[in-house]
Amino acid sequence: MNVKQRTLSSPVTVSGVGLHTGAKVSMTFKPAPENHGYKFQRIDLPGSPIIDADVDNVTDTSRGTTLEQNGGSVSTIEHVLAALVGSEVDNVLIELDGPEAPIMDGSSIMFLDAIDTAGIIEQAADREYFSINQNIHYAEGDRKVEMVAMPSDDYRLTVMVDYNSPVLGTQHANITHISEFRKEIASCRTFCFLHELEMLLKHNLIKGGDLNNAIVVVDKEVNDDELGHLAKLFNRDKIAVAKEGILNNISLRHQNEPARHKLLDVIGDLALAGMPLKAHIMAARPGHAANVAFARKIKALIKKERRGKTIPVYNTSAKPIYDVNQIMARLPHRPPFLLVDKVMELSETHVVGIKNVTMNEPFFVGHFPGSPVMPGVLQIEALAQTGGILVLNTVPDPENYLTYFMKVENARFKEKVVPGDTLILRCDLLAPIRRGIAQMKGTIIVGDKIVCESEMMAQIARRPNA
Repeated sequence: MNVKQRTLSSPVTVSGVGLHTGAKVSMTFKPAPENHGYKFQRIDLPGSPIIDADVDNVTDTSRGTTLEQNGGSVSTIEHVLAALVGSEVDNVLIELDGPEAPIMDGSSIMFLDAIDTAGIIEQAADREYFSINQNIHYAEGDRKVEMVAMPSDDYRLTVMVDYNSPVLGTQHANITHISEFRKEIASCRTFCFLHELEMLLKHNLIKGGDLNNAIVVVDKEVNDDELGHLAKLFNRDKIAVAKEGILNNISLRHQNEPARHKLLDVIGDLALAGMPLKAHIMAARPGHAANVAFARKIKALIKKERRGKTIPVYNTSAKPIYDVNQIMARLPHRPPFLLVDKVMELSETHVVGIKNVTMNEPFFVGHFPGSPVMPGVLQIEALAQTGGILVLNTVPDPENYLTYFMKVENARFKEKVVPGDTLILRCDLLAPIRRGIAQMKGTIIVGDKIVCESEMMAQIARRPNA
């Protein structure tokens, strides 16, 4: 049974302050249509720009993950995305009136609670997963970061952190299915070391920071004066160091809460790959920069697989509809300018032809001698001739007509065409033929790659004296 996409039953709003900007912000999760995905919308900016939750839009990972698109940006989005993935919600528009998602308590639990309040409904479309079918590796030697995605029937994650800290030590966290996120991961808060906190405060980089939204690990000797100074900064009467080696502002929700929060960040950042995953993710010492780089590798594989799915496979050895002699009965072109060898498919709206490129083509004599490449203009001509067969198929006596090409637009040459290549030449009508004018999309495929694309316009006319 296929799993259906899901969205919210109704809008729901959460409010708070941004960790780094200190700006007050209200954020509304709104239902969205099928295949919408996750999108942010800055309703406080002119034009209310929409920002796709896409790894290609990441502009900064220094203190959280920042996206920018269409003149708008939004920061610290990883906890929001983790809550959506953990809730197994596929389509949401997230409106906010500030530059940064609210930090709340430093975890995803308040976002998850809001999603529960809104409710979740199934949609008609099936959810499409990206299944990892081979190991994908990522490493940063200088930071000792390692990440790998391995094949799995579910979305599993294992995270290890090791900061050479006597307080934290080495910690592990894992979930075996995304349904465990709510109970095991969602409430785990962000953390920082005391020396990092002091540096951030000194440079005014956590204007919305509060001791209620982070675990502070005490990684150095600290005296009463320093603790008193911190208490004053955060409007506390007194701050001390708890027996676990953290500031006593909060109690740990799990003994390995820092490792669990790193797992939360991995889930949020990998959502930027653009699809729900079926994989076992293992990460050692991950951070936002590594997570985003890993998401880019995964997205590249998604794009490659989608390209493969959209490129049809043709049996070039099958019996053709027209052989070269039948083609010459319809087209006026003759060797060496005839650039279609046979026609494999022909309907009212599309045609598929074949051209075998050999070393004895006359254009190779003077075009890049020593490094033969089929000229792009002749690739377009091969498409034009193939399209001509499609257009001539619309009249009862094609031998009495010619096709004249009127316009070529948006031609793109993506790969070289060299001797030995077999060109699959496909042309599709973009609109019905009217008054003898045809608009077509042409595509040339070699193997599993599209090498050329173009839009063309042609006019059919009777031959002189026909």
